[in-house]
Amino acid sequence: MKILVCISKTPDTTAKIAFTDNNTKFATAGVQWIINPYDEWYALIRAIEIKEKDSSASITLVNVGGVDAEPIIRKALALGGDEAIRISHDPQESYDTAVQISAIAKDGGFDLILTGRETIDYLGSSVGGMLSEMLDLPYVAMATKLELTGKTATVTREIEGGVEICEVELPVVISCQKGMAEARIPNMRGIMAARTKPLKVVEPIAVEAMTSTLSFELPPPKAGVKLVDADNVEELVRLLHDEAKVI
Repeated sequence: MKILVCISKTPDTTAKIAFTDNNTKFATAGVQWIINPYDEWYALIRAIEIKEKDSSASITLVNVGGVDAEPIIRKALALGGDEAIRISHDPQESYDTAVQISAIAKDGGFDLILTGRETIDYLGSSVGGMLSEMLDLPYVAMATKLELTGKTATVTREIEGGVEICEVELPVVISCQKGMAEARIPNMRGIMAARTKPLKVVEPIAVEAMTSTLSFELPPPKAGVKLVDADNVEELVRLLHDEAKVI
């Protein structure tokens, strides 16, 4: 069983967001970077759980990014990845990212390709679907549970008003979300072992971008809280109707 886990570098959720170059680029100064939580907590940890049950399984990590992504790659190796590939490229869009990963996955002989549901910075939720199309593989999105029996994967995913259970033959691409696995932290043994695990750097392939960013903007600041006396029901109704416009 060969598993490919796609990991991204994203700003920590507590990072202060700002933009430069006339609001066309994200300001990276002073930002703490982490593994995208959907990639780490659900895709990677589920892959590790599979490997713990199947000693013949191996986990390859793939990241599209610069040398500054290597600390988060090493953390993923410390958690339980066996080897990693960094495609030395600064992707500008989801399509670009998917093309770079598909070039690695095409000849890798992977039985299972796992991605996070989305990255917490762009919330695009598109790389998994693009990968499946480029690799001509089935795709199950938003998975909350994955069980393997031989070459068959049983995947549970959330749909509006309920859940859907799918059976699909490997190889397959799956995007993972909450419910797939429980978060872990690397132990000292894993951290030490990660230092010597192979991290291969490859050059990107040429890609013509499909989209471009015109500008970023921050959401409007939150409005102040208005307190209404508990006895003043008429004023509460007026505010809900005229200002909040929820009734």
